[in-house]
Amino acid sequence: MSERSPQHPGGDRRTRDDGTPTAGGRPEEGSLDRRTALKVLAASAALAGTPACGPGADTTGSETDAAHIRLSGFDPVPPSNPLAAGTPTDPDLLAPTVPWEPVLGDGEMETVRALCDLILPGDERSPAASAVGVPDYVNEYVSAPYPGQQEDLVLVRGGLAWLNRESRARFDADFGALSTDRQRAICDPIRYEPDAPEELRVQARFFDRFRDITSTGFWTTDEGMADLGYVGNVPLPSFEGPPPEVVEALGLTAEDLA
Repeated sequence: MSERSPQHPGGDRRTRDDGTPTAGGRPEEGSLDRRTALKVLAASAALAGTPACGPGADTTGSETDAAHIRLSGFDPVPPSNPLAAGTPTDPDLLAPTVPWEPVLGDGEMETVRALCDLILPGDERSPAASAVGVPDYVNEYVSAPYPGQQEDLVLVRGGLAWLNRESRARFDADFGALSTDRQRAICDPIRYEPDAPEELRVQARFFDRFRDITSTGFWTTDEGMADLGYVGNVPLPSFEGPPPEVVEALGLTAEDLA
């Protein structure tokens, strides 16, 4: 038996005669199995580089819209998706929200910002990680109520505390207040886990995981994609095939591609 579910507009939900979901139907409201959670996280990662386009965003006549129309040939997307329930299992990808509160405190966030910028400082090609919101992404990520993120939260919080203890012991100041050279002096022994001293292996594991989260946050922003030279994420109204010079360089002909 199939019926349209008001909790999941636009989607079918298989139910028994008493209205409860069958094993093949969607999870009950509020439940979230591991597979579904991973799908939600994948969607969240994809959203990290998506410009804000929710209600109240100024999209009419903006340069972003003009570029979108020029590059894709399509009109900008509507400000929200009326068919999405806005839940973790059916998110509104056009007007995303974070359904959990950030857990890292102000002091921890000062250390997060300093470490993010130590890992990805600004240069002539791209801004520093903190300039594009990566510290907030780190906080959002480790605050998520899923098993993997909760494990990372323990590791990250312990690592941040260790950085400040080490900073105070060696330089009588918190990590965020140190010069870049002193921050590097603390982090150099833990920057590569296989080479870290045995007594610093846990700290090195923290640094490795924090670097991964920071990199994900940065290179999924518009600035990060520009830094990579990534030119995807733009819909094409048509595809005429690869440029002739590319086909020729591969030793092929147009007939080979037909």
